[in-house]
Amino acid sequence: MTSAETTPGPDLVPELLVTSLDKSLDFWCGLCGFEVFYDRPDDGFAYITRGRAHIMLEQRGAGRNWIPAALEQPFGRGINFQITVASIQPLEHALRAARWPLFMEPETKWYRTGGSEAGVAQFLVQDPDGYLIRFQASIGRRSTA
Repeated sequence: MTSAETTPGPDLVPELLVTSLDKSLDFWCGLCGFEVFYDRPDDGFAYITRGRAHIMLEQRGAGRNWIPAALEQPFGRGINFQITVASIQPLEHALRAARWPLFMEPETKWYRTGGSEAGVAQFLVQDPDGYLIRFQASIGRRSTA
């Protein structure tokens, strides 16, 4: 058995259809700190991870593509993927150094969660196919009472 067969994964892993697996891997792994857990190059497929965040990338036109309707860019309209990180600064610096545009500049935001608020530092960026990614780091909790 390989470690991929013995390591339990998350219960939800989005699979993103992409136009270029190479460009997507450059973004996700080269800029955003993900690693290839395993891949199937002949199928244009890679399973990538960063901590407990898991994503599958599949190149359009390679392997099996499940497309329920016409696919137009930007892909993933109406969804953003929140990925929790220890700090947003290293990611922000890597993206800026690569001159990758941010969709939303870094901010600090407090969200009500019942009787308290959760604080996050966050920013949004789009991957090469327009999928919206929200990197966020916890800055603590506070009471609303």
